[in-house]
Amino acid sequence: MTVIRILIADDHPVVRTGLHGMLAGQAGFSVIGEARTGAEAVALALRLQPDVVLMDLRMPEMDGIAAVKALREKLPGTHVLVLTSYVSDYDVRAALDAGAKGYLLKDAPREELYRAIRLAAAGKPALGPGLAERILPYMTASANLLSEREIEILRLVAQGRANKEIAHRLHISEATVKTHLGHIYRKLDVADRAAAVAVALQRGLFTTGEG
Repeated sequence: MTVIRILIADDHPVVRTGLHGMLAGQAGFSVIGEARTGAEAVALALRLQPDVVLMDLRMPEMDGIAAVKALREKLPGTHVLVLTSYVSDYDVRAALDAGAKGYLLKDAPREELYRAIRLAAAGKPALGPGLAERILPYMTASANLLSEREIEILRLVAQGRANKEIAHRLHISEATVKTHLGHIYRKLDVADRAAAVAVALQRGLFTTGEG
């Protein structure tokens, strides 16, 4: 049996202890560390390289959203599952945009937590009951922000193609490609190619298998 290595990040000792005990008694799970701040979670993850990080949102020094972003950039092989008491649409969207694989509330049944951890470890979306329906309009709206040509260009960017090659393939000028990219960055509220691709993939605008 493949064992999923888990790091718990929460600033409440009682929560960490409770999660540790619950997961330690479940076959296929191994808790390899605990962190009380977002910064500590990132440092421990870089050292221990867990499969999944259970990340609270409200923590001192570095909050959960910032920690998720840091882990996505520094340790892409580790997946983050947000486990929190907060369920605002803003928090869910911010966590997913930052790169979290899933979002679950702390009052979720333990079987739901186990399922979410397994999904996250496999790199699959893991949303708690009712959350998928809440963010579907947001994800659909995100898709509608980009034109078909902009999605086509972003898909080629995701394949690692330079502007010159994109221009050649689409029979347009490099200047036009740059203009489209500028529009994409503004619509997705990002600053560069890598961030645009990451946000687009997170929102399901296309998949890496397309093209």
